[in-house]
Amino acid sequence: MKMLSADSHRVLFLKYQVRQHDFNQQLEDCRPLSEASSFGAGEDLPGEVRLRDKQRQMQQQQQQQQRPLTRYLPVRGDGFDLHQHVETAGHQVELCPHVTLTSTSARGYLHKMGSRFKTWNKRWFVFDRTQRTFLYFTDKSETRKRSGAYFQAIEEVYVDHLQSVRSPNPKLTFCVKTRERTYHLMAPSAEAMRIWVDVIFTGAEGYQQFHV
Repeated sequence: MKMLSADSHRVLFLKYQVRQHDFNQQLEDCRPLSEASSFGAGEDLPGEVRLRDKQRQMQQQQQQQQRPLTRYLPVRGDGFDLHQHVETAGHQVELCPHVTLTSTSARGYLHKMGSRFKTWNKRWFVFDRTQRTFLYFTDKSETRKRSGAYFQAIEEVYVDHLQSVRSPNPKLTFCVKTRERTYHLMAPSAEAMRIWVDVIFTGAEGYQQFHV
């Protein structure tokens, strides 16, 4: 068998490197784009990337649905000033006539979806830190109490981003989750909704992180 010279070995080795480089380049061209990659306007996404993006969006929506809107944890301190807390959070309390705030309570009308017939009814809600309750009444006279929950039963408060129920105004709809049920509420304005969410969460003593 004829032996190859040193020069022939070098030539074969160089050819092998060129082929290996071409093969690696082909693999690189066929590899799916990473999550950080972007496409120009009007270009079609590959099926695999489109599916991954859709799955990621669904996960983000589910996390947003499950996560409370506010960064605050429930507060039990006797010296806690609710009105001051809401103003410190950046809310313009004086410009929102739909919610009446004091140092220990919040009152105002909200629409609530019925648990049985799924109709929306206007109810007067009272958040009372002294009684540690979140209740609703037929009207603002507060003579006919309908239902509600103690602070220790309130687990989460969040905006209904996933539109889990049919609401007359989904952008103003939020949820109060308790151990027994989930209340679907609709505020009269966006600012009123944000205020109510921050207010109620100060009493959400059933929130899991509060017990860690």
